[in-house]
Amino acid sequence: MKKPLLDTSLLAVPFKGAAGIKEVCFIGIGGIGMSALARFFLEQGVAVTGYDKTRTMLTAQLEEAGMQIHYKDSLEYLSRGADIVVYTPAIPTDHLELNWYRDNGYTVYKRSDLLQRITEGSFNICIAGTHGKTTTSTLVAHILRYSGIGCNAFLGGIASNYGTNYWSSTTNCCVVEADEYDRSFLKLRPHLALITAMDPDHLDIYGTAEAMEEAFLSFSSLVASGGLLLYKKGLKRTEALRAPQLLSYHLHDTSADCRSIGLRVQEGAYQFDIAVAEDVLTGFRLHMGGLHNVENTVAAVSIAWLLGVEQEKIKEAISNFKGVQRRFELIWKNEQFVLIDDYAHHPAELKALLEGVRSLHGDTPCTIFFQPHLYTRTRDLAAEFGAALEAADEVILLPIYPARETPLEGVQSELIAAHIKNAAVTIVQKEELAAWIKNDLIQHKKQKKVYITAGAGDIDQLLPSLHQLFSTTCN
Repeated sequence: MKKPLLDTSLLAVPFKGAAGIKEVCFIGIGGIGMSALARFFLEQGVAVTGYDKTRTMLTAQLEEAGMQIHYKDSLEYLSRGADIVVYTPAIPTDHLELNWYRDNGYTVYKRSDLLQRITEGSFNICIAGTHGKTTTSTLVAHILRYSGIGCNAFLGGIASNYGTNYWSSTTNCCVVEADEYDRSFLKLRPHLALITAMDPDHLDIYGTAEAMEEAFLSFSSLVASGGLLLYKKGLKRTEALRAPQLLSYHLHDTSADCRSIGLRVQEGAYQFDIAVAEDVLTGFRLHMGGLHNVENTVAAVSIAWLLGVEQEKIKEAISNFKGVQRRFELIWKNEQFVLIDDYAHHPAELKALLEGVRSLHGDTPCTIFFQPHLYTRTRDLAAEFGAALEAADEVILLPIYPARETPLEGVQSELIAAHIKNAAVTIVQKEELAAWIKNDLIQHKKQKKVYITAGAGDIDQLLPSLHQLFSTTCN
């Protein structure tokens, strides 16, 4: 099909920013989405205060940037000068500070409501999907920034090129990671939207896979007149998508409107061309691992091309893309051993992660350390987790990371282990993992091997010590 026409007139309008707001308080400021909004306000000259349960590397960075953050839920520490108060749905209903703000007449926003307010009047590129949205939204924002067009980026991961999940621009364009949790993405008004996947997830919110799919269909109906929705070829119920204009994309399906051509691996990188509607863009080189990330690149490049970014600038941006922290991130490597870290916490993500490892490392023995995230997700998808993890040679399961949930009777990592039939599986405690890895490195010191850490909990806190462990044990 011919290249669609987009109404991009809003790009010529000044970005309104945070006019009229002097102080914002964030309850749950350490969340990746919340921290992006906090950075937005701080850069706009607004005073930012906040609460989070635990001090992390991310909250420490926010404090260093000038935000006042406390880690105890107490009325003693809250700020009474806030113009607005923002909270994440993960905050418990009995939170003292949040309830005090509500009881005392403060303007209180959910994170999604505030994002809706910020993006009113801007040209919005909204990236949705149960997986793939962080990398794809970061790729899109990176291309726009690198090419000089500019955008305001609100991302769900830390872009390795810039060391942040937010950046600003005077261009009236916002790139937003559109989160399906709690139906947050239905508050957005996209002009150019993307749906990467609709695999069952967050069934504690939606109840059924069908209800979750309905939410994505509703999201498609929000695309503005003159806008476009790009969707993954092969999604369920694509005939019910309701955007004004539609294009499909895929890794290599020739029936998709946008796809890669001539994909190959050379010198540790993917090389390929990309078809976008009737146009063919040539000579792309991606240094980020994983075939799913080639597909994410196809989507991001298609968006940039539809917006009119020059082909050479797109190619340069992709070649210089360093990835997203915790998305197929290379932590350590020598001639024998490789350590990769990934945020994968859904069976489809784990499947894509392991396929990506195999595409780069072939039959090299592979051990994955997986920390399940949420009791409800483990309960609902235990069989699917087991099937996905069997692509590894060995699976080491950590206990479930509860996040916002309380334990469910009978739901433990053993539930996943019971569904793993074709790979060796062991369950270890988080504090035992370093010793397990050290012993394994010594045992396999004359062999090649790939190690993967995966999960959306706190397994990433081990990475600095694991990097040191690999450096001292393998050199």
